[in-house]
Amino acid sequence: MNFTYATKVDVLLKAQKAIGIPFKYLDKSGRLGRHRNKGGIGQVVEEGHFGYSPNSDAEPDFKAAGVELKVTPYRRNFDGSISAKERLVLNIIDYMTEYESTFEESGFWKKNKSILMMLYEYSVNKAKGDFSISHAFLYEYPLKDLVIIKNDWERIVSKVRAGLADELSEGDTLYLGACTKGTNATSLRTQPFSDKMAKQRAYSLKQSYMTGILRRYIFGNNCDERIIHDVKDLRNASFEELISSRLRPYFGRTRSSLLDEFKINGKSKDASERIIARILGVTGKLSQTEEFRMANILPKTIRLSQNGAPEESMSFKAFKFIELLCQHWEDSDLKELFESTKFMFIVFRIIEDGEQVFEGITFWNMPQSDISEVEKVWLKTVEIIREGVRLRLADNRVYNNFPKSSDNRIAHVRPHARDREDVDELPDGTMTKQCFWLNRTYVMEILKEAGLIRNPKGLYK
Repeated sequence: MNFTYATKVDVLLKAQKAIGIPFKYLDKSGRLGRHRNKGGIGQVVEEGHFGYSPNSDAEPDFKAAGVELKVTPYRRNFDGSISAKERLVLNIIDYMTEYESTFEESGFWKKNKSILMMLYEYSVNKAKGDFSISHAFLYEYPLKDLVIIKNDWERIVSKVRAGLADELSEGDTLYLGACTKGTNATSLRTQPFSDKMAKQRAYSLKQSYMTGILRRYIFGNNCDERIIHDVKDLRNASFEELISSRLRPYFGRTRSSLLDEFKINGKSKDASERIIARILGVTGKLSQTEEFRMANILPKTIRLSQNGAPEESMSFKAFKFIELLCQHWEDSDLKELFESTKFMFIVFRIIEDGEQVFEGITFWNMPQSDISEVEKVWLKTVEIIREGVRLRLADNRVYNNFPKSSDNRIAHVRPHARDREDVDELPDGTMTKQCFWLNRTYVMEILKEAGLIRNPKGLYK
């Protein structure tokens, strides 16, 4: 533990002296050359600049000042914007003790109340030793963010208290996540109210939240609209509850009446999402609001047929065949999507003459047990690409051997392209672009549980 830096000012002034110094000149122990040493750069800064040995103590790194040190990368996007490269991993969650605490007494709060963030720009074409700190600043949570983070902490701990630590997922929460932490996926810990072993997890500030911090406070390019303007609104309701309460008066309204009221072109692809945005007082896209970006909430519109069932399966972004072969499941895009994303399902139902009614919304994230089922589909897909996709022609249609909806309860693979000319490179040729889909029947299960599939008969405005 380091006691040299007595105040936050001492810590910050010392941190700022590291700006511009290549990490190779701070590396006193050869950490940068060690294979798969993910914490290497942070440890280099701890040892080489601040002069103390890395540790895993429950206290902040600078105990006297009450400050925790975190060195974290960002990247510059093609459009010139800045994004966090990764989530900010904090302290390990001690399932056996954390549930006994209040938020103010928790291991999370004691260690991470005030964070010294030291940023460096990541580049794939640069050696780690040539990176250097570009910014150093003290971060303490704004009040509105803190209300959400406290609620996130309560959700994590409530699962531990319920004996469900093995079912924790980053998608459970908005800003503060519970990410897996360990040498591999088999790093397990005991939990207090269940005999099941749970994956070792750490508190983390989500990548989307970190991107918001950088754009909001460091690079000054955050122009996103806000949904919540007064923190008092979050005092007695969660963010999801608040959104639902604002939308509830519009449940049962016809889509055409909502389009007319908010002067939206019904032919636009995202018209239904824009309806929800206007109800919430947002002039732009719902997905581009500060809260949705920082919480990594993805709006998805679902249309139900007259019998109350989803009309189709749910598609996602087309994947690149070659990129899929270069990934492992643990760091795959698909696992990241379903582990870290919270979805907002916007549900409309057809009644007659093509008219639709606004049935409601539900927030959802994929349970950990279901992510394990998706893994099977992902692994089978990678295996097929590696071994060679088999195609057959029948009834003037081309069929392939990718996983079908009948093969798995949750997901399958099928085309996601503009037309037959919209193709991607395979190891041995080209093929129409494909993507992972959530099965229609699985989507129906989700909506049934949320109470959004009901008797279609009723009166609508």
